Amino acid sequence: MERHQTLKSFLSDWAGNDATNQAVAETIEKLCGAATTIADLISQGALAGEMAAIVGDNADGDQQKFLDVKSNELIFGALRNSPVAVMGSEEDEQAVPLNEGAPLVVAVDPLDGSSNIETNVSIGTIFSIFPAKDVPAAEAFYQKGTEQLGAGFMVYGPQTTLVFTVGDGTHVATLNRSTGEWLVTMVGMKMISGKREYAINASNYRHWSPAVRGYIDDCLAGKDGPREEDYNMRWVASLVAETFRILIRGGVFLYPGDDRPDYGCGRLRLVYEALPVAMLVEQAGGMATNGTERILDLVPDDLHQRTPLVFGPKDEVERIARYHESPPEKGSSSPLFGHRGLFR
Repeated sequence: MERHQTLKSFLSDWAGNDATNQAVAETIEKLCGAATTIADLISQGALAGEMAAIVGDNADGDQQKFLDVKSNELIFGALRNSPVAVMGSEEDEQAVPLNEGAPLVVAVDPLDGSSNIETNVSIGTIFSIFPAKDVPAAEAFYQKGTEQLGAGFMVYGPQTTLVFTVGDGTHVATLNRSTGEWLVTMVGMKMISGKREYAINASNYRHWSPAVRGYIDDCLAGKDGPREEDYNMRWVASLVAETFRILIRGGVFLYPGDDRPDYGCGRLRLVYEALPVAMLVEQAGGMATNGTERILDLVPDDLHQRTPLVFGPKDEVERIARYHESPPEKGSSSPLFGHRGLFR
């Protein structure tokens, strides 16, 4: 059996004697400690009680489930004794001060994909690590995505995995359930191009812009359309599951804004969903945009700010941007009524 380096050792080697790097490494380890407990709770399913029970609403008015709240509590507890000055969470209306003078701030989605709790589908935790600034806690995360010091997500599925980056590539660690150790099982993931697969919630087709309809129509046309290839569609409604699949085997992800009330800017959160995913994707050689703009160049002005998100191999994400720059004319978005070349 192959021997794997522990995550703790891997991060220690990376951090060396650099104080900031050491703080980032410690913070990731603390988050993994909370994730180990969350994974154990999830693995018990109904034996642990009604984890999908609705217990309230979060800051954005979305329904909170028991496991959302419990995960938030566990992560908050893990970070209270850490080099983290401020924690911002999907489950809290405002960013919460933790350790005054600490060098880092952490934004987190404690339980991504919680609509899948009771269905035994992969769910997860997403986090982003930024340097602390001399600003009020409410403004701690108003930083460009390129300032992230680290990012990652845990997937609670058949395996419990951590996908992470500290700015030197995108790596995977796997939880050894028998020992409680996290072991590094993949170093330097690389985004795969050419996979004829896309992830989007097709039930919203009627609400999409002409650009998004045009791109999907051309994929749906398959071998008979301008792409001259048949495509598969995937949709799990769990960002961590979608991202892990695409990092492992390729494909493209789209969660666009649309014309429904409150969906014009999409539904994913910029700070603790899009920014960490974008860093992971770019570190793996891919690309992440809001359709036209690089996600990591965006500067949030609200902890819970929303954004459209498109990510995958660079060539495919750039192709989608071209649809936005020159969308099909009304009535021509269907492959039955228009012909577009392969480079559109």
